[in-house]
Amino acid sequence: MSAPAPLAQSPAVLRDGRWWLVGGAGAVPLSDPAFTTVLDRFAEALSAADRAVADLRARPGEPSASVPSTGGRR
Repeated sequence: MSAPAPLAQSPAVLRDGRWWLVGGAGAVPLSDPAFTTVLDRFAEALSAADRAVADLRARPGEPSASVPSTGGRR
């Protein structure tokens, strides 16, 4: 059994290629193909975003052109 991969801060977990909703009382497998397709796409988008952020952080000394400076204020 592979380690479960949680989807961000949601109760959706991908375990052995199958989506589950996990809570305090246990886990329920998801069987709705439309819903699991959306979860797959969302997981792919999150993964791509994580890789993009990691790539940006790996570039030493380059200021981020896409993040405007607020002068330390919000």
